[in-house]
Amino acid sequence: MFTDPRLTALSHSVLIGGIALISVLLFFCILRSIKGPRIADRILSINMGGTMIITAIVFMSGIQEETSLIDIGLLYAMISFLAVVVFSRIYRGEYLSLKDRKRKEMEAQEHRATEEGLHSDRDD
Repeated sequence: MFTDPRLTALSHSVLIGGIALISVLLFFCILRSIKGPRIADRILSINMGGTMIITAIVFMSGIQEETSLIDIGLLYAMISFLAVVVFSRIYRGEYLSLKDRKRKEMEAQEHRATEEGLHSDRDD
């Protein structure tokens, strides 16, 4: 990468330090994806973890001076993007069905309350 061996050693040290930092942050992303509390938090942490893995792959390409790893990182980015889109669509579908179910339950409760009010008026 560099002609001066000191700069090469320094760049490798920086890249290895970056990979170590990404590893620690990835651990926290995994915790957030397990802990939640909401589905949206889990989806976001999975997306962040994918981005961190892509960054680590690119850092590895810099350390090994292998440009084909950048292609692998790009491929992983596309797969990660599609996974987040799929998870988001599934979450949206579940959210809308839950919202519709709650709306129907409330309408049924209102209908029962109205019928009970009509029955009690006839009894008087």
